[in-house]
Amino acid sequence: MELTELFQKAQEKSKTLPSQPPNVLLDLYSLFKQATAGDVSGERPSMFDLKGRAKYDAWEAKKGMSNQEAMSAYVALVDSLG
Repeated sequence: MELTELFQKAQEKSKTLPSQPPNVLLDLYSLFKQATAGDVSGERPSMFDLKGRAKYDAWEAKKGMSNQEAMSAYVALVDSLG
């Protein structure tokens, strides 16, 4: 199966996973964004937007990762969760 297909199946599967700790959800978010949008863009949210700032920081940590690497890591993470 092609990586893009695996990535799409992992996206569907991620919606049915049991509740996960916030750090796992941030990993999923950041890998998804890196795979679909590339490196982080825009300004970092203010310190009053804790959720937005955490998401931005998680995505920024993946900076430089190719979309193929991000897709592979996303698929592997979803598979490891259930």
